[in-house]
Order: sequence, then structure tokens, then C-alpha cells
Amino acid sequence: METTNTVQSSPAWGTLLGKIGFNPAGILCVFLLMALPFIPPFNQEYLLRWLIYAAFIATLSVGFDFTSGYINIVNFGYAAVAGYGGYTSALLAVNLNISPWIGIFIGGANAAVLGLIIGMISLRLRGIFAACLSWFFGLALMGLATKLVWLTRGPLGLRTPRMFETESNIPFYYLIIVLLILTYVICKMVVNSKMGLAFKAIGQNMDAARTSGINPVFYRVFNFTLSCALAGILGGFYGHYYGILTPEVMHTTKTVEVLAVAYIGGRGSLWGGAVVAFPFIFLMEIIRSTLSHLPGLNLVIYALMLILVMIYYPGGFSHFFDVHIRQSKNKILRILTGNA
Repeated sequence: METTNTVQSSPAWGTLLGKIGFNPAGILCVFLLMALPFIPPFNQEYLLRWLIYAAFIATLSVGFDFTSGYINIVNFGYAAVAGYGGYTSALLAVNLNISPWIGIFIGGANAAVLGLIIGMISLRLRGIFAACLSWFFGLALMGLATKLVWLTRGPLGLRTPRMFETESNIPFYYLIIVLLILTYVICKMVVNSKMGLAFKAIGQNMDAARTSGINPVFYRVFNFTLSCALAGILGGFYGHYYGILTPEVMHTTKTVEVLAVAYIGGRGSLWGGAVVAFPFIFLMEIIRSTLSHLPGLNLVIYALMLILVMIYYPGGFSHFFDVHIRQSKNKILRILTGNA
């Protein structure tokens, strides 16, 4: 009995970590990510670029899952909103000489306003109608970025100043890891609050939630706006890391990439997509580099992976992990208490 109580009790710091969505395994993953650039072969610059892109997609998947996993709205214009935030920051830097460190947050605020407008228009609808409307907004944004050549340089690309004046990728890697952690913590704290309970109620049964006194439009719009704000900040990072922005960054295929990672990782987990993104993006980059004569193959793989997950393990990686960890804990407890 004493052993059982010792295992089940948790210190104050453990409770605090739980509130922001971390456990010992999560802390271990963070330390591993921090050490990764110094572990061969990941210390090579081209692999560091892959790691940065993987972390970028991982962070976007957290914000995407915050909406799709909790209020059950798929924002097909998510990449376009991120690109909108990126263009905002880039134009401020190019035309007004505003530091990228300030510009990315202005871009996030601008994306939040856009998300608020899109949300107030589209989130009064349900299911596929809301998803399609957000997609149409995304297509419109990409069209504007393509046609307003005098402002965005269109397909030629808008050159932007980088956040660090160095050829090394390491500073950018640690910056995106910090953004990943902060995005996860912000979303997790909201989900663990009373507002998160409202999100879950709306996602499961909106009519029942409304009957319980919850205003679905308010909570859905708030969720959507916060998700877009995070996407806008990440779009700014993207532009100031690669040093160039083209309308391609706003394409629906980028949203599909984020969607695939979030769904394979497990909807409603937040952390599942963040974990899955690293091996998944590495696999996609290897395929792109070795099979460059087969364009679009990555989209076929996304589709096949999503089909397999939906058929055989709808809960995704996070559910698979939780089930097996729970089984392992129970087995360890039985051994410790002599009930094996």
C-alpha cells in the first residue's frame, strides 16, 4: 500500500507541469530536441534546415489541432493565414525598416484580426460549410499575394531580412523550438481552463452545449482567432528565416501537410502532431530529394497515411501512446504490489 501511494502521489512541481501539459516524457523530449544539433549526423547544416522545417510544421500542427481537435472546425486556410502574417512582418521590415523581432508579433496581431473576421463570417456555419468558407478565404489571400505584384512582388518573391545575421542554422533552430514550446503551453493552458471545457462541449455536441448555456459562436471565434494569431507569428518566422516569401507558402497543400501531421499525431492531443512531425517531415524530405522526378508523391503518401490511420487507429499516435503507457504503468504497479 505504501508503494502504491508513493507512485500515485505527485509533487507540486509535477502538478504545475501537468497544468501546462508536460510530464517526464515531455521534459525528456525537450532536452533531446535541445541536444539534437550537437548529435551527428544532425549537426550538418542541411539536416538542421530539415529540423527547423519539421519544428515549424510541428508548431503549426499544434495551433491547427487547437481548432480542429477541440471545436471540430478544419481551417483549410490555415497556411494562408500564416502567410498573411509573414507578409505583414516582411513588408513592415522592407518598407518601414521595423525589426523582424517586432514585426512577427504585429503580423500575429494582424492575422488575429483576419481570423476574427473570417471566424465571425464562417463559424456561424457548421462542419464542411465552415471549412469550405475558410478555404475560400485562403484562396483569396493567395490570389491577392500573387496579383499585387507592386506590393508583394508576386511569384518573383519578396526578399526579407533575416532574424539573425549568421549563416548558421542553430540560432533559428532554437528560436523555433522556443516558439513550439510556447505555442503548446499557451494552447494547453487554454484547453485546461474553463474555456477549454466549453471547447470540448462544443466539439462533441454543439446543440447540447448551447442548451447548457454556452455561446458556441463566441467560443468558436475566440478559438479560431487565437489559432490564427499563432499562425501569423509562425508565418513571420518562416519569412525571416528563409529570407524570401512567395505566394506558394499560402497554398492549400501546405495546410494539407499540417493537417496530415496533426491527424496522424492524434486530434485533440496537441502534442501528438508535434512529436510525429519530426520523423514524418524527415521522411518527406528524403523522398523529395531522392525521388525529385515524381512531384506530388508526398501528397499521395499523406493521403495513404491518413487513410490507414483513420481505418486502423482513428485516435492517432497520441492515443496509441497513451494506451500502451497506461498498460505499462499498470503492469509495473502489479509487479511492485506483488499482484503480478
